[in-house]
Formats: sequence, structure tokens, C-alpha cells
Amino acid sequence: MTNSSGIGLFDSGIGGLSIARKVRELLPSENILYVADSLHAPYGDKADSFLLARMRAITEFLVSHGAKVVVVACNTATTSAIAELRSQYSVPIIGVEPGIKPAALRSRTGVIGVLATPRTLETNAFFSLAERYASGVKIEVQSCPDLAAQIESLSFDSDRTIALLKRYISPLLEKRVDTIILGCTHYNHVSHLIAELAGPDVAIVNTATAVANEVVRRLTTEGLLAVNNGVGSDDFWTNGALDVYRNQIEQLWGQGKNIFQL
Repeated sequence: MTNSSGIGLFDSGIGGLSIARKVRELLPSENILYVADSLHAPYGDKADSFLLARMRAITEFLVSHGAKVVVVACNTATTSAIAELRSQYSVPIIGVEPGIKPAALRSRTGVIGVLATPRTLETNAFFSLAERYASGVKIEVQSCPDLAAQIESLSFDSDRTIALLKRYISPLLEKRVDTIILGCTHYNHVSHLIAELAGPDVAIVNTATAVANEVVRRLTTEGLLAVNNGVGSDDFWTNGALDVYRNQIEQLWGQGKNIFQL
């Protein structure tokens, strides 16, 4: 690893781009290496053993391409198997977890809600996280099947997307939550719609900025921040349909980017 090496990030699809975007904002001189494991999406219905195998394979790929840090930009993968991944690699491995701690601190009524994939809500890591940070608050969870896949289609404002969001948000509002946690990085792309549907009295919490800040902290601690003042490169890979991925990157990141088949 050198200071000129890249920051590797991966997710099952485009959800992790919301993390990558925050990293790019904070670290404009760093090189970004992003992998979408689209062929195996969604992660929300996969077993821990399968997810760990995918996490190993992608981490190996990113490290072989010069990643000096790897960000598991997916709540499901993080809560399922990040401890095992960290035990196998010497590069810093940073994950993303539902923001229960900041939501608990922010809540006025002591009732907070979590929108997440079915798999995230079933993991021991999620239960541990809830027990660790949610003392004194009530956590209402809402599983969101199909929502990540719908967001992958980029149909953010479609009738189907709105209907899915209403279906998942309404039960939380009925339970009088005053804070909703976005427990999947895909949901960050429609956070404006979630905020609109939840209403002005409900705070929306995602951890994209917190994860990006942790990347800065770890690189600083390890002495691996880029030393040049130039503009970092952005490289994107997918093992899914390249034309679909190119359209996703162009809409969510910009045109003229380096996009490759994995």
C-alpha cells in the first residue's frame, strides 16, 4: 500500500455509491475503486456464508488493484460477516451499520424506526447493535423486501417506488416514531422521498457521512492520505450487465467515467 493507492468500496449494486460520493467530497485527491456485485444482488436474501465468500472475492480484487482501505458499503454484508473479513486481511476494513446510536441520541419521544433489508434485521450483529446503543429507546423495525431492487432500476419517482415506500413507512408512523434510520445504503438515494412521506416531524438518519469520516480518520491514522493535490480518478466495475451499470453510473456519478466488466 502507498499513499497513491486507491480507496476500495463495494456493494451488491448502486447503494454504496452514496457512501462513495461522501468519500469523494471529503477526499477529492484520492482514487476511488468501486465494485458492484450486481450478478449476486440483492444481498438482503443471502446466507452469511455466501456473503462472506463474495466479500472475500471482491476484497481480493480491490487489493490486487491497489486498494489501501476497503469499505464494505452495504449494511447487510457488514452485519453478516465483516468480523470474519477483518480477521483475514491486513488492510483496514470499514463497514456501515444502521445508525441506531445517533438516532437514539436525536429522538425526542424515545421511539425510533429502522428501514432495512430482511437479512440485516435478522443478524446477530444488528441485535447486538440495538442492545448496545438503544438503552432507553424503543426500536421499531420494518423489513423492506424489493425496495433495494426497485432502487437499482433508477425509478426513484415512479408510482411503484412511492407505493413501496408508503407500505414500509406507514407502519412506523402508526407506531409514532420520530426518527427513521435508513438501514440500507440503497435507501440513501431516495432519502428525500422518505423524508417527504414521513413528514417534517420525523428525522431521517443515514450513516454515509459518518462512514466517510471514518475513512478519513483511518487513512490519517495509517499515514495513507494522498499527498498530491490533484483530482483523484474514479474506476467502476460490475459483474452484471455493463450497459445497465453504465447508465446507473452516468446518472448517479457523471459521464465519462472508467467503467469496466468484472
